[in-house]
Amino acid sequence: MSSEKLPGQGVTQPVAAPSRTIRFIMVGGFLGAGKTTTLARLARQYMAAGHTVGIVTNDQATDLVDTNSLRSQGFDVGEVAGACFCCHFNELIATLGQLDDSRAPGIILAEPVGSCTDLVATVVQPLKQLYSARFSIAPYSVLLKPSHGLKVLRGEGSGFSPKAAYILEKQLEEADAVLINRADELSSEQMQELVSLVQKKVPGTPVLRVSAKTGEGFDGFCEFLEQEGIFGRKVLEIDYDIYAEGEAELGWLNTSLTIRSEQPVSLDTFLLGVIEKLKKSLGAKGAETAHLKAIGLWEGFFGVANLTSSDGPAELSLPSRCAVQEAEVVVNARVAIDPEHLQELVIASLQAVADELGVQVTLRQTQSFRPGRPNPTHRLATPV
Repeated sequence: MSSEKLPGQGVTQPVAAPSRTIRFIMVGGFLGAGKTTTLARLARQYMAAGHTVGIVTNDQATDLVDTNSLRSQGFDVGEVAGACFCCHFNELIATLGQLDDSRAPGIILAEPVGSCTDLVATVVQPLKQLYSARFSIAPYSVLLKPSHGLKVLRGEGSGFSPKAAYILEKQLEEADAVLINRADELSSEQMQELVSLVQKKVPGTPVLRVSAKTGEGFDGFCEFLEQEGIFGRKVLEIDYDIYAEGEAELGWLNTSLTIRSEQPVSLDTFLLGVIEKLKKSLGAKGAETAHLKAIGLWEGFFGVANLTSSDGPAELSLPSRCAVQEAEVVVNARVAIDPEHLQELVIASLQAVADELGVQVTLRQTQSFRPGRPNPTHRLATPV
């Protein structure tokens, strides 16, 4: 396949050179790979070493669980919403500038949308070629979730269509390093098989074993990110028709709501209950889950529950350990199902758990759709 010529490839004028450069570290990976947990651990590790850190999150819509979660953990977070970094490149630059103005970070960590690829040509290279005086670009790493990775690379499918699996494979192809996440959960035989499959798919690309949950492998990951050299140059040969169709097969939902109760109820029980109900109802429809996330926030307390694949357990990843009479809740769902059906199932699950716990639910905003065709602001196919 040949690279497709895309609209919007005009070159903008670089900004005036500042007196210092910011280290820009972007970590990609498919939905559910663990990017947010990885960025939070990286941020804590860099901050412990004396660095000032900013984080940029990204989503096709507003009301992002990841942004709320990272801010609740005390990080300085900017958000690019409404499209991926590549399609909202100017908004990415503006958000980076806002973080710079507010905290003057030495390091900015960026999390792109999990269904995006071709980020070297549309984000890394534009930053290198247009803003080289402002940003020092770290090697581009891509997280791989073992359950998805094994299925796709074995050729067994992933529960998604081949067009969605195509996105995951392209993510691996453009990576300067592939990070096998959840290393602590794999047997030595499973790890060796996955490493071999990755090396066969992308020969010569470093493969690192990490656990965003425990921190295993992060010292080596940070050492890799400190390297300078010929990185961020793997411009893809990519078919944008397949890419767009793969993204469009996912139903995308973000909803925000308020819960109220006359008596205190466990916020964690509510959040985990919603994710468990959704897992069951989506499973009954045969709909593969890329990820489900729910966050609850109340007066400085917060909790997060999630599900990262249909065959995995619902987890309380960040417990709040509090009982509340009122809380703000955000739910994000990325599932291979029609968005209208996804919205119906999410609302039904919320109401079912609310009824069980004697909680009143007031919906504030819901966005439910299929992602549109990627239309990058820039696509620079000649790397520097």
